[in-house]
Amino acid sequence: MTAKPHDALFKAAFEHPEHAAGLFQGRLPEAVSAAIAWDTLTSEPGSFIDSDLADGHTDLLFSARLAPPGGSAKETASDEGNPRALLYLLLEHQSTNDHGMPWRMLVYLVRIWQRHRKEQEGPFVVILPMVLSHAPGGWAAPRTFHALFEPSPSSIPGVAELVPSFSILIEDLAHLTNEDLRERTLAAFPKLALCLLRDARDPRELMQDLEVWADAFQEALRTPNGMDAVAQLLRYIALVAGELQFHQFRAKIRQQIPEVEELAMTIAEQLRNEGREQGREQGLQKGREQGLQKGREQGREQGREQGRAEVVEKLLLLKFGALSDDDSARIKAASGAQLTGYIERILTAESPEAVFAAD
Repeated sequence: MTAKPHDALFKAAFEHPEHAAGLFQGRLPEAVSAAIAWDTLTSEPGSFIDSDLADGHTDLLFSARLAPPGGSAKETASDEGNPRALLYLLLEHQSTNDHGMPWRMLVYLVRIWQRHRKEQEGPFVVILPMVLSHAPGGWAAPRTFHALFEPSPSSIPGVAELVPSFSILIEDLAHLTNEDLRERTLAAFPKLALCLLRDARDPRELMQDLEVWADAFQEALRTPNGMDAVAQLLRYIALVAGELQFHQFRAKIRQQIPEVEELAMTIAEQLRNEGREQGREQGLQKGREQGLQKGREQGREQGREQGRAEVVEKLLLLKFGALSDDDSARIKAASGAQLTGYIERILTAESPEAVFAAD
C-alpha cells in the first residue's frame, strides 16, 4: 500500500509530456505559451525536492524549445539551434499552505541551474516554475519572492531592483470548477486525475464527481492502456477517501460506470489483503520488539543479580574468611530479594549461618 497516493497519481497523470503540456498551456500567459514549441516538450530526469520534504511533494521537470524574438514556435520546433526552456512542475499537497514556498522554489531553481551548468556550457536556461496545489481551501500563501520580505523591497525606492524577484504560477485545484477542467486541453485520464486530487478527500464531492465525470471514465477506458489508467484512479480513491462507505461507492460505480465494477471490487479486495498483510507484519514487528525489550530487561535484571551475588561473596569473605562450597552454591542460586536480604544481614550477623538463616 503506497504511502504516497497523491504522488503516485500525479506522476502517472503528468509524467507524459503531452499531458504536462496541456497542464502548462492552461496556466501560462498566452504570449508565453505561444513562444513554446510544445511538440518538442521532453521530460528531464531528476528530482530537486529536499529529502525531508519528499513525503509531501513531488516534482517533474521538462524542457522545450523557445522561439527567438520575432520567431514562431512552429519554426522553432525544427531548429536544433533554438534555446530550450525548462518547465518545472511541483505538486504541493500539504494539509496547509506553505508560506515559504517562493523561497523553497528559489532553492529548487538554483539546483536545476547548477545541474544544467555542470552538463553544458553556455548561457543559463529559462525556467518557468509552476505549483499544482490541492491544499484544502485553496492556495493562500505568497506567490512572489518579494512577498516574503518585511518591508517589501518594492516599498523602498531603488531596493526592488537589487533583490531577486520572481513569481510562481499556481494551478489551484481548489478553485477550479468541473467546467474549468472540462475546458482544458487534456486527455480524459489527466483531467480525472486533477478532479480526484481536488475532491477525493471529500466523500460527498467524490460521489458527485463519479456521476458528473462518468463520460470521462468511459473515454479513458477506450484509450490504449485505459483499464490500467482507470485502475490507478480507483486505487487512489480507495486509498484517500477514508470516510467513503464502500457499498455506496460500489452502487455508484454500478450505476454510472458498470464496466469497472469488477475492477473496483478487485482493487478493494487487493487493498484489504495488503492491509491484512501489513497488519500481520506490524504485529510480528511489534512482537519482535516486545521480545527484544523483554530480553533486554531480563538481561539487565540478571546482571543486577550477578552483581549483588558478587557483593555478597566479597562481604562474607572480608568478614568471615573462606566460604564453604554449600554457601557459594546458595549464593549463586539465590533470587534478587534473597541477595538483598543477605547484604542487609551481613552487617549484624556473627556467622555465615546467621546470614542465611532466614531462607
